[in-house]
Amino acid sequence: MKRIAIFASGSGSNAEKICEYFADRKDVDVSLIFTNNPMAGVIRRALRLQVPVVFFDKKTLYETGKIPQILQNEGIDLIVLAGFMLLVPPILVRTFPDKMVNIHPALLPKYGGKGMYGHHVHEAVINARETQSGITIHYVNEHYDEGNVIFQATCDIAPTDTAEDLEQKIHLLEHEHYPRVIDEILSRQ
Repeated sequence: MKRIAIFASGSGSNAEKICEYFADRKDVDVSLIFTNNPMAGVIRRALRLQVPVVFFDKKTLYETGKIPQILQNEGIDLIVLAGFMLLVPPILVRTFPDKMVNIHPALLPKYGGKGMYGHHVHEAVINARETQSGITIHYVNEHYDEGNVIFQATCDIAPTDTAEDLEQKIHLLEHEHYPRVIDEILSRQ
């Protein structure tokens, strides 16, 4: 059985869609959800979905080897970032090379990097008068949004679209594609 750990800092809508996608599967298990935010909406979703939650702080993440140790002890095959707001530390990247993926709400390499997340990305795309945006699913390395691209999907932006309109379009793409691409990655391991 392949085991997934999800890292999330926010509402957890992508985490929920991933859990639902694999809920009836006997060959894949969403084993743990990690969060650094004790107020994150993902916690309520995890409780409802009966997925154990691991809480941690920045010091634990950056100054100890506890997180990689938990992941190894649990036999995690793939780490999925789903709205995780912290830069992944080098020890975690080295411990799980090419076994950690992230989703970004834009077409990288544009609109990526530190500070480019959520609404900030959508506002930047709208302000630049782009006619298309989308999602990028990529492997995680030691830099924000610079890992090798696995998959991209696009959506059109109407001249009248607001950042909120674009955000809704991006969420639809995320929910449609992220679980499926994770499944494809697991099938190649």
